[in-house]
Amino acid sequence: MRLVIEHAAIATVDAAGTEHTTGHVVVADGVIESVGAGPAPAGAADRRVDATGCLVTPGLVNTHHHLYQWATRGLAQQATLFEWLVELYPIWAGIDDKTTHAAALAGLTRLAKTGCTTAADHHYVFPRGAGDLLAPIVEAAGQVGIRLHAVRGSMDRGESRGGLPPDSVVEDKDEALAATAEAIDRYHDPAPGSFVRVAVGPCSPFTVSTELMSEAADLARARGVRLHTHLAETVDEEQQCLAELGCTPVEYADRTGWLGDDVWLAHAIHLSDGAVARVGATGTGVAHCPTSNSRLGAGIARVQDLMHAGATVGLGVDGAASNEDAGLGVELRQAVYLARQLKGPGTATARDGLWLATMGGARCLGRQDEIGSLEAGKQADLAVWRVDGVEHAGIADPVAALVFGPLPPLRLLLAGGEPVVEDGVPRGVSEVDVAVGLRSASAALLEKVKR
Repeated sequence: MRLVIEHAAIATVDAAGTEHTTGHVVVADGVIESVGAGPAPAGAADRRVDATGCLVTPGLVNTHHHLYQWATRGLAQQATLFEWLVELYPIWAGIDDKTTHAAALAGLTRLAKTGCTTAADHHYVFPRGAGDLLAPIVEAAGQVGIRLHAVRGSMDRGESRGGLPPDSVVEDKDEALAATAEAIDRYHDPAPGSFVRVAVGPCSPFTVSTELMSEAADLARARGVRLHTHLAETVDEEQQCLAELGCTPVEYADRTGWLGDDVWLAHAIHLSDGAVARVGATGTGVAHCPTSNSRLGAGIARVQDLMHAGATVGLGVDGAASNEDAGLGVELRQAVYLARQLKGPGTATARDGLWLATMGGARCLGRQDEIGSLEAGKQADLAVWRVDGVEHAGIADPVAALVFGPLPPLRLLLAGGEPVVEDGVPRGVSEVDVAVGLRSASAALLEKVKR
């Protein structure tokens, strides 16, 4: 299959920040063949797309999500993180494969409609008897057509051991490690261009024992997969860490093997100057989740400081129960706005927001050689945004139109060269059916709590 996209503005997000006012992208067999200014080189094409009035960017990369939470949106609206978790854990204790599939299908459909071609999902709730809950997530990603990094999470510290979650949703340490190894065997595909990869992801210091944290890191490195966990999201977490362990969350991560260029951390908001320097020096990645952090009042991550220190930063939507919008496109603007709230209007640009959502995310997931920019030889993951409507009229800079204006509709979204969304409509699923399934699953889950 050879596809030619022409007459579009193009933001490649390559190392030089190359952009074309009017240019082309040629895709052959799922890989970018060429990108450049002006018309495409002469040659046969199976399909040509006239993208006049559009902006072409790399597909967006979501570095942190909890897809199962799509079934519990709109709850605990005024809560802090710990209050929110205490309210929602008993509900999540009722999830099963049907709930997880319906929620994942809805969440991934929403992500695709907002320009996302790769999503990292951190699933750490495994109620006893619920079975393998990664399978429905992998199935949903295949239906929608985007790449999935399935983070096999775990918790072994329930209420009886001083943790927040009910004991019914935590696992024994050895059981969790065995299930994680099994998930790697079953789902992880390390081949270039693969659509499913697995990472190891104990949930957080306040839901996981030190032994599980350390042994999970050893497992991940022995199997050659990446590591992901929540860290330093709230002041409460830091206070608990200091009281129980005598160290800050970053010091704890360092002690248990959770800093390094194969690790990316969710949130990393409450960091001292020394912690920022340590995260940067180790090349650790950070999933910045600006909307979720704002919804929970958790704080503002020091994104610019982290990047200047050497850390990689990408964007994350986080669970839809703390970000009811649950789309990735809006996070570009939110990230830029929060950076300016923290350090002033000259701090972050529209192009910084786009970089975070593309190359920054690709680097967090260790896929910077495959995705994240529009360059010959890379996977054909790209978004064609319509910026010619009344919502963006008069904005001469198309990247500013994308980041600062309303999220544009998608003319086309490709993952591995395959159409995922065309003219705003998902190709692999029916939005009506997805919505019906999600409403039913959500209602059934909430009904369980009343029994």
